[in-house]
Amino acid sequence: MAEERQRIDKWLWFARVVKTRPLAQALAESGKVRVNGRKIDAAAQPVRIGDVLTIGIAGRVRILEVAGFAERRGSHPEAIRLYVDRSPTPEPAPEDEES
Repeated sequence: MAEERQRIDKWLWFARVVKTRPLAQALAESGKVRVNGRKIDAAAQPVRIGDVLTIGIAGRVRILEVAGFAERRGSHPEAIRLYVDRSPTPEPAPEDEES
């Protein structure tokens, strides 16, 4: 892609972070997304390669570094090439001890 930036709603959808473009727009406008530590509230916010996105979604926090762009929504193997996942590994739930 010749452009050096892309709208965050398109990027979130192309990277398969959410299932639909309207969901990507709503997520971007909800204030649950940060770009390089700054909270955003606009679906048109541009992202660039190297930007770090912190996303609060589905009860967890995902940290994704933008590694590329796409011109369309592709398969999962294509989508995972668009980012480096820097999310912390979820801690396993403590097991109940029986006395």
